[in-house]
Amino acid sequence: MPVLCFATMAAREVEIKFATDDIRWIRRRLRQLGFRQQTPRRHEVNTLYDFPDSVLRRRGELLRLRRYGDQWKLTHKGKGRAGRHKSREELETSVSDGNTTAAMLSRIGLVPTFHYEKFRSEWSDSEGHVVLDETPIGNFAEIEGPSRWIDRTARALDVPHGLYITDSYAQLFMKWKRHTGSASTEMTFRACRPQTRSFPKK
Repeated sequence: MPVLCFATMAAREVEIKFATDDIRWIRRRLRQLGFRQQTPRRHEVNTLYDFPDSVLRRRGELLRLRRYGDQWKLTHKGKGRAGRHKSREELETSVSDGNTTAAMLSRIGLVPTFHYEKFRSEWSDSEGHVVLDETPIGNFAEIEGPSRWIDRTARALDVPHGLYITDSYAQLFMKWKRHTGSASTEMTFRACRPQTRSFPKK
């Protein structure tokens, strides 16, 4: 039985994140701006993979297996370019059996290097997407689309350029660990529960 469903997309991802204390206000504001919810709030579990010598990390690349609700996706991201926005090539394919895919990755020498989870909902207008993430280290939103549209949408959400974040969740987790002194090795709700979940603002 084939594991990959060949619903593959190749694109250049352009995005920013920002931390937020008020997910409800953002939802209301998105509706006012004409956004429609594409997917309801769902639990998401992510595992990053690399070879034992960390060759992908050293090249600035990422390989991720994601379960979102009852759907699985395998994603490769190329080395990013970080200016005001983060830009990187993204290859993504739907996966019919995530556990078998994980076993295949193991067979070719890849190992899990980082686990993280969150609750995500996705919103869209005719030009781009806004996703709302409730994570163990705080709440974040991502704005993804054309560069000018990102800035226009950020202004409409009262987010100045100075609050733009271009870090990955793995990088944000490491900053959170330094901020809190946590010994957690994965960004899961159980592992991070004893610590404060507020991410430091810039």
